[in-house]
Amino acid sequence: MTVDLSVDFCGIKHENPFILAPSPSTDNLDLLIQAFEAGWAGAVLKTVAVDSRVVSRVFPMVTRVEQDAAFIGLQNIDLVSEHSVETIERNVRILKERFPTKVVIPSIMAFAKEDWQSLTKRFIAAGADIIECSIWHPHGTEWTLCTKVEEPVGTEQIASWVKEAAGDVPVIIKLSALDSDIIATAVAVERSGADGVSAINTIKSITGVNLDTLIPYPNIAGLSTYGGLSGPALKPIALRCTAEIAQKVDLDIAASGGITTWKDGAEFLLLGANTLQICTAVLRFGLGIIDEFKQGLEGWMREKGFQNLTEVIGKSLPYLVEHSRLPRGIQVVSTIHKELCNGCGVCLSACRAGGHQAIIWTDGFPQVEADKCIGCGICRAMCFLKAITLIRPSRAKVHV
Repeated sequence: MTVDLSVDFCGIKHENPFILAPSPSTDNLDLLIQAFEAGWAGAVLKTVAVDSRVVSRVFPMVTRVEQDAAFIGLQNIDLVSEHSVETIERNVRILKERFPTKVVIPSIMAFAKEDWQSLTKRFIAAGADIIECSIWHPHGTEWTLCTKVEEPVGTEQIASWVKEAAGDVPVIIKLSALDSDIIATAVAVERSGADGVSAINTIKSITGVNLDTLIPYPNIAGLSTYGGLSGPALKPIALRCTAEIAQKVDLDIAASGGITTWKDGAEFLLLGANTLQICTAVLRFGLGIIDEFKQGLEGWMREKGFQNLTEVIGKSLPYLVEHSRLPRGIQVVSTIHKELCNGCGVCLSACRAGGHQAIIWTDGFPQVEADKCIGCGICRAMCFLKAITLIRPSRAKVHV
């Protein structure tokens, strides 16, 4: 069966849904050329502001975020592009001349209406396919490169300014999970006449504190600051934002946040995303990860019988309902599969700490007392070996 990975986003055809998110990778013309040659459908260029050249960057800009030595994300204190508006204009022209079918998306940030509109017109004249507006920035706001908006009124105003200047060229607004009401802001974007949203931006964060020096990370000559968290840690939040926006407004969505594998990408598509913006995974695994993304998504679609992405996008949204609509009265109990269990005891600790006392220890392995189990799922959630399942009591079996 033939599978078509192309997708229409804001009226612009993308050869596949995988887009480079604004990052150091998209602030380098040579890397952008390599990315397009490798098979990425497009790129959002690193955000540029009228006064980019006055911003003084500090180093190191990026810190690893981990839990028990496992990589869960990056925190960055980078700011806008190191390049001038003129350089970004030149890059847009070069990319569109060399790769006319690739989607080039400048990301802009401004303080005043005239700057928002000036940047928009300049990049459209250079050949931009879409304009992305970076309104929510997690750090460095004291540089006053961007309007300090009152949500969602200010967002609607900026979006309308940019759309007025853009005319028929699509405009998308980047949203933040830190917004007190991201849906109200998405509705405001829809009212503005803009064409879509990008969700979500990095989240303002602190990586941690060095317990020897007492200085939070990153240590910049004895001082630190807040930064933007990206990577796998963001995925559940980004999935939630994508689904809520898709259910509430009629806007195309560029999803971003924690997309590390093609499976992650498929989940975002199922919850309403049209395209997938990727940054941290590229920094970890390189531009060549696009082959794995495309092959994995195509193979899964073929296996599921999906011929194109239109059949995939939003497919899982009908299963998401308000809590009050969830089925009641369905009882399940935990079942521990001894052949998969290594006897670590995590489930026993979880059940005791959770207050249900339904797991006992017998001959070096845990065992569920079905009459005490309420089916809360804490033990299953804690079992990293996936040795526990939840089934109906009538089918429950004690594995000994």
